[in-house]
Amino acid sequence: MRTKLIAGNWKMNASKPMVRELVAGILAQLDADRDAEVMVLPPSPYLSLVHSLTESTPVLMGGQDLSAHESGAYTGEVAGSMLADCGCSYVLVGHSERRSLHGEGDELVAAKFVAAQASGLQPILCVGETLEEREAGQTEAVVSRQIQAVIDQAGIAAFARALVAYEPVWAIGTGQTATPDQAQVVHAAIRGQLAAGSATIGGRVRILYGGSVKADNATELFACEDIDGGLIGGASLTAESFMAIYRAA
Repeated sequence: MRTKLIAGNWKMNASKPMVRELVAGILAQLDADRDAEVMVLPPSPYLSLVHSLTESTPVLMGGQDLSAHESGAYTGEVAGSMLADCGCSYVLVGHSERRSLHGEGDELVAAKFVAAQASGLQPILCVGETLEEREAGQTEAVVSRQIQAVIDQAGIAAFARALVAYEPVWAIGTGQTATPDQAQVVHAAIRGQLAAGSATIGGRVRILYGGSVKADNATELFACEDIDGGLIGGASLTAESFMAIYRAA
């Protein structure tokens, strides 16, 4: 049985008062009896603060990105070991905004995946297609290519210590959401691709959906067989909306 996970990607949104208020709201609504996990992914400058507020709680913490390098003359970059030192257990790799705004290709994303695991972090590999690619019928081919790049570099066994997040680029921050049927088809294809390399890993890996998830569509999405939770953007910035999604899981 795969435990549902609700991960809140705060993106470039935070201040110390906001962090304290948001974390307090999450903790106040956390129910230890619910079979779902909660994770927050703050901007790097706030990791230590979030860790201090959550270290004795069930709330998990991850980074939003990492360098493919461990250390050296890479001004502005953050190494996986630094994220781990600040209390992270997870890190996003290949988020669509990194791919589109920063030109990160499949090879670099795969290198970051490897670097994350070398630092003891579990990578959350983000994959997804643009609107043009979907309209051209290329969705599954694009997602398969993005996953295969990681398999080629890290091996299928690496996915025993990783998650995947399917985030259709056309649904991120647009208010549009893939229908449960659309999302399930892609999630099933991802699981099938991984299962082709290892049936055990394919059955166990958690695959999250990201793309304008809200409380009013979360229940139907999370009811799909291969959707194991959500990577939440805007709705993760208030405890009320984020925890409503958690309760749906």
